[in-house]
Amino acid sequence: MRSPSCRPSREADAVRFEITKSRIEPAVLLPALEDTAAGASVTFEGRVRSQNEGRAVLALEYEAYEPLARKEGDKILEEARAKFSILGVACFHRVGRLELGDLAVWVAVTSAHRAEAFEASRYVIDQVKARVPIWKKEHYSDGSTGWINCAPSGPPGPAPA
Repeated sequence: MRSPSCRPSREADAVRFEITKSRIEPAVLLPALEDTAAGASVTFEGRVRSQNEGRAVLALEYEAYEPLARKEGDKILEEARAKFSILGVACFHRVGRLELGDLAVWVAVTSAHRAEAFEASRYVIDQVKARVPIWKKEHYSDGSTGWINCAPSGPPGPAPA
């Protein structure tokens, strides 16, 4: 008898990109990716940190051009499914004012094996940072603010096909 928490493969529900003003709750979101064919689940959480380039940060504000952000986000997730042998992928990015420690972006990938899940997760976050029209405004401890272009840190992921 199968455990009630196990869910069969549900390919139609396995891809989701969202821009949200609400707090991101990974424990609530991850069950949508449950799949009995998945041997691996990788998640990435991007949080508001207290320092950036040597400056003390108090808070961030994210803004997005939502129609284009959703379209480009969906495209990135579909690319990840085409490039990597994955079962499911989701990405949620928060907009509005976020305080230190708040979750700003969450990526989850499921696959039969861990290598694909790790590679796809890295691809998704790098491509979202590089291509999705989301901007952040940093609020510094000295009272000043600055708009920061969201760009990938580290080496870029593979170029889109």
